[in-house]
Amino acid sequence: MAVADFTEDDIEAGRRLFAADWRFAAAAGSTDALPAMAGAEVAFAGRSNVGKSSLINALTGRKALARTSHTPGRTQELIFFAGPPYLTVVDMPGYGYAAAPKTKVKAWTELIHAYLRGRANLARVYVLIDARHGLKPPDAAVLESLDEAAVSYQIVLTKADQVRDGLASTIASLGASIARRPAAFPDIIATSAREGSGIAELRAAVARVLREREV
Repeated sequence: MAVADFTEDDIEAGRRLFAADWRFAAAAGSTDALPAMAGAEVAFAGRSNVGKSSLINALTGRKALARTSHTPGRTQELIFFAGPPYLTVVDMPGYGYAAAPKTKVKAWTELIHAYLRGRANLARVYVLIDARHGLKPPDAAVLESLDEAAVSYQIVLTKADQVRDGLASTIASLGASIARRPAAFPDIIATSAREGSGIAELRAAVARVLREREV
């Protein structure tokens, strides 16, 4: 199955989880600056300008929790947001193109890969893919790193409202691309931060991951 499927109980569990009072907790521009591990973390990764900050704001119901910008590369650190005591959401620097010097982009990329490989309480990474463009080489490099580190990840399409007619084929193509990847969760969630579609399902997905860790 390529499209995620959730029950009403799943949706309600996700709603309760993200109804918490979410707030900024920490920022880390290097591995030395990472906060102490506590509870579980879910991280959001994606190319610059894929819409990570907008999606995190939609998930948490906070319009300005994560900083949004029309300039790719504005998120230059790992940003940690705390809600319930047992969950932290991590906004990762965008990879690929960014309006910044190449040395900085290289440093962000190295930080991303180091974090993904070494964070023991990282429950899942949500890799955001722009529904208009599909999987690109920089995305594939991150998926390779996740596979090598055996870090569970799931594909989330952003800006799905802008490709209504081709969305099913995009999901099918992505499903085929990740089918043999060992750390990939097979179901894909299509979202639109602008319209709110898929947000309840993504919340439910996070709640399900946390529940499965407790079993």
